[in-house]
Amino acid sequence: MTRPTGSALRVTVFIGEGDTWHHRPLYSEIVHRAHRAGLAGASVFRGVEGFGASSLVHTARLLSLSEDLPVAVVIVDTEERVRAFLPELDELVGDGLVVLDQCEVLRYAGGRGDA
Repeated sequence: MTRPTGSALRVTVFIGEGDTWHHRPLYSEIVHRAHRAGLAGASVFRGVEGFGASSLVHTARLLSLSEDLPVAVVIVDTEERVRAFLPELDELVGDGLVVLDQCEVLRYAGGRGDA
């Protein structure tokens, strides 16, 4: 696993919670592939409300429970490593949005036994 510092690239994948890859949650497949690729880290964030290309609003409010809430998978690493991972996302993400942002890593420190 790399430990990026300084200039980095962040990829954010916006998908639906109900999106799957071979009967497995798509967000989980993305995280596990990022891990196998040795990327610095990946996190999944569940949204409470949102809409995408379909223009259908999904919400977690009680009166209109949705089973397909928005999910964002965020991965940060060096530009070279993130760009090398993009073909994996191209294979996995059919419906969704993939965004790249330049960012700066100020601190990347592990706990619980990380060196």
